[in-house]
Formats: sequence, C-alpha cells, structure tokens
Amino acid sequence: MREVRIEDLREPMRSEAEQQIHDTALSMEVDLSPPVLVEAARRRTGLHDFGDHSLLDRLVAQVEAVEADTGLSGLGRFVIRQRLVGLLAARLRFEEYLRRFPEALEVDLEPPVIVVGLPRSGTTHLVNMLAADHRFRSMPWWEVREPIPVVGDGPGADGVDPRYQRCLAEHEATMSVSPLTALMHDRPPWSIEEECELMDLDLCTYTLEWHARVPTWRDHYLGLDQRAHYEFLRQELQVLSHLRGPRRWVLKCPQHLEQLDALMATFPEATIAFTLRDPVAVLQSAVTMLAYGDRNRRVEIDADGLADYWIDRVERLLRAAVRDAPGIPAGQRLDVEFGEFMDDDLAMAQRILAAAGMEVTDQSSRQMGEYLAGNPRGKGGRIVYDLRVDFGIEPADLYERYAFYFEAFPRVRREVT
Repeated sequence: MREVRIEDLREPMRSEAEQQIHDTALSMEVDLSPPVLVEAARRRTGLHDFGDHSLLDRLVAQVEAVEADTGLSGLGRFVIRQRLVGLLAARLRFEEYLRRFPEALEVDLEPPVIVVGLPRSGTTHLVNMLAADHRFRSMPWWEVREPIPVVGDGPGADGVDPRYQRCLAEHEATMSVSPLTALMHDRPPWSIEEECELMDLDLCTYTLEWHARVPTWRDHYLGLDQRAHYEFLRQELQVLSHLRGPRRWVLKCPQHLEQLDALMATFPEATIAFTLRDPVAVLQSAVTMLAYGDRNRRVEIDADGLADYWIDRVERLLRAAVRDAPGIPAGQRLDVEFGEFMDDDLAMAQRILAAAGMEVTDQSSRQMGEYLAGNPRGKGGRIVYDLRVDFGIEPADLYERYAFYFEAFPRVRREVT
C-alpha cells in the first residue's frame, strides 16, 4: 500500500500553479450579507417561499459566525457563500415540491438503519457497503448536493441526470487543487453521504464547523430544538422516497452522537449501528484532513488553533454519546468496534442486516461483496499521521482527556503510540 506523509502541513510548499490559486484566494472579495444570499437563491430558482421563516434567523446566525472568523481567505468565504446559496435554493425547491405534491408527506417510511459514530471511525465505509444492498434507499453525494430536480432539467441524450454531471465537475475541480483529499475523504458523485448535509436545508447542523472556526454557531446550534429539525429530516426522506423510492433508508452522520434523543424520537424503530473507534486516531485523521484543506481556504495554517478546537469538539460529541447511548432501546443498537469491523467488514454488515430484521440473502451478500471488491481499504494509498510533529500534541495527554470514553466502551482498542 502506498503511504503518503504530508511534510508541509504546517507551512505549505506550493507549486507555481498552487501559489497562483492561493494568491487569488487571498484577494477575492465575497459578500456574505444574508439579504444578498437570499436574493441570489431566489434569482437562481425563480421561487420565493422558504416555508419556515425562522430559517432566515439561523442564516443570520451562521453568517455572523463566519464573519467573526477573520482567518478565512476569500476562497474560503466563497466556498461558504456557494454552500449557503445552494442550501437556500434547495430549500426553495423543496417547498415548491411539497406545494405541488403534498401527498409526498404521506409516504410511509420503513424503519431505517442509521450508522452513528465519530467522523473517521469507519462510518463512510460502512454506509457505502450497506447501501450496496439494493433494498436500501441511500443518498449519493450528487443527490445530496441538489436533492430536488430542477423543473425541466431532465437527463440529456446520455440518460445522465444533470445534477450528477454538475457534481462530477465540482469533484474534478476539487481534486485538481487538493489531490490528497481522496486519501482522507473522497466525495465522488456516487459516494453515499451524510444526512446532516440534507438537514442543512433547515440550516440547523454542525456542518459549518468543518468549513470555518465558528464557536458562536456551535453554541447556537447546540441550543436549537433539534426535534423540530429531525422531523424536517423525516419529511425530506419522505420526499426523496416519493421521487424515486424505496422507503427503507440507510443513513449516517456523526452529529447524531450528540442528538440521540432527537434521532430516536423521530425514528423510534431505527436500528443503530454504533461505531466505536479510538478517538485519538479519529482526531489525528480529522485535523490532518482539515489542515490540508486550510491551505486553500484560510489565510494561513493555524494548526494549533485547529487542533484545540477539534480536541474540544470531539470531547463534546463523546460525552453526549456516553450519556445518551444507553437510552437506545435494547435490541436496536449494535456496537461496531473499528478493529473488529476492519477484520471482517462483510460479516459485520451481515450482522447489522440481521439486527434490523432483514434477511441476509445471497443477493445482498453478493452486492456488498462487489462493493468491497471495487473499493478495497487503502485503494489509493494511506496518509501517515504524526500528531507530535504536525500539531505538537502528545497522544498520552489525549488518552487521559478521553479516558471516560474508554471506560464507557472498554472494547475500543488504542491505535496511536
């Protein structure tokens, strides 16, 4: 397996082309004022009604948090602007779809399988493998980016959805400026992604924290009544099933770790695949990925500030999970210990199907096996991490800080020395 060490994580050594991109990123002027974003979304769609007017209050809170992050480059601000306008436009199209097809909210969803765990804990691999079983409905990235089709924007002569084509072009552009991203978290159009991206049509998730340093948005988000927002997610799943079925979803999102009460209130019969992994290994992967992306979206790499933020953020997620996981009804939670999962991922997926009351058929095993054959772990290589060199962090200190997690889940194996 090819091993890659990012030697210039703290102080990027850029090629001439990369330096031109960085210089352009620094000089870009980007207007994030909420009225401008709202008008851009309305102009893009020709629609006006956002449904819930409190959405615009959350837009203001997000923008204020981003404006307080003075370390963002113009490109970083532009990415956030594109994201927010895209979410607002998608929300307008969602509300218009419900106006035209109110019967979509009568779709009877079957109990989902929901993968819950820290980012970088195997959740993406697991949800993609389960989604290969065609009995499930899942969310490929191209659909998450634009969940509601544009009226009249049908497939071309090649039969390919234009939403897929737009997502593919975006992916290719990302890979041209951040080629190592694929080794950490690749997002080709066909990959199965997180429903928090879909929930953010309601501007209610923790996702903004991955794009900027926004502690005021974190605090605002943690104060929201998430039951209302998770009910909005249910409605979105009903609409997407109404568009192209089926009705049994496989989902995954790390945010659920701190929203288990809202999750189970919304999907009381769900089967929860609860991934368990050494949080120190998770953290070193996550902050390395973020620091690599920061070479384009921020004025300079603040590796220490980045690490401090996410050490705290991971602890918050873990403490909420330790507090609330015992409340998941007996028989509806299956723990997925990372080492055991990596030792035999197909067997683990089959256990999850059985726990959800789904027959493990020859066809489902073949479909998941075909996914595994085409997507072996480390297919493109493996990033080599070094917390001490890149972030000045002693792993032993983190193990002491996260000791409560290992006490709650003693099967978790330590991975970082």
